[in-house]
Amino acid sequence: MATDAFAPAKINLTLHVTGRRADGYHLLDSFVAFAGVGDTLTVEAADQLSLRVDGPMAAGLGAGDDNLVLRAARLLDPDRAAALRLTKRLPVASGIGGGSADAAATLRALARLWSLPLPDKTRVLSLGADVPVCLDGRPARMRGVGDVVEPLAAALPAAWLVLVNPGVAVSTPAVFAALDRRDNPPMPERLPDWPDAASLAAFLADQRNDMEAAAIGLQPVIEEVKTGLASQPGCLIARMSGSGATCFGLFADAARANAAATSLTQGHPGWWIAPAPLLRS
Repeated sequence: MATDAFAPAKINLTLHVTGRRADGYHLLDSFVAFAGVGDTLTVEAADQLSLRVDGPMAAGLGAGDDNLVLRAARLLDPDRAAALRLTKRLPVASGIGGGSADAAATLRALARLWSLPLPDKTRVLSLGADVPVCLDGRPARMRGVGDVVEPLAAALPAAWLVLVNPGVAVSTPAVFAALDRRDNPPMPERLPDWPDAASLAAFLADQRNDMEAAAIGLQPVIEEVKTGLASQPGCLIARMSGSGATCFGLFADAARANAAATSLTQGHPGWWIAPAPLLRS
């Protein structure tokens, strides 16, 4: 019997670069949430470990041994087998944690199939800095090199996102290399409660994505995406997620988000545009 796991888009609502360790890894302080759009990982029992990739964003994503899905499967148990199918709906290498979310979904699905416990954060961190927070799967504060994941005390307010990717690749190492500084202040030690989308947007407006300027320097179209989102009626804030190039616009409700997505699609038919609810818990 096949087992499915959803791999939602990971959104860095904030991303503060607060330092750099002696080994070169950057220290982060990030408010991470998830959107109701993503990939799907399907697993079923088999005699050999295999991966098939399909879906609208499958082109250009190989199914070789270096794919994070297969790496996650081998990390969970290198001696077991399964047939894996990844239905790819999120753009590849786009700042919304697609590969990390896929790895986390693989771990969840195979843990059920093989009746195994999920690995701890230390082990999954070897798959990527975003994998621990994606494996936890809840809105959280992520610190350190991704190894410190603190779920939020209360659910997020009801809100919608419009995700937009202009179809350009952005190298995360290149963005880190282009940073002007790496010792920026973190978020406040205590995060407030947000009774509604407007209060969440007001908090975000006082925070940052410290990678945004460097990414725009490498791919100026990101600024066009941000401006396009911010100009839509009802957009409370627009910001880049992760190291780009995907940006998000925050909206109070589905009607305004869907209207914005329709407008942006008409003006930029080549962009990937997806309205989705902000997953609250």
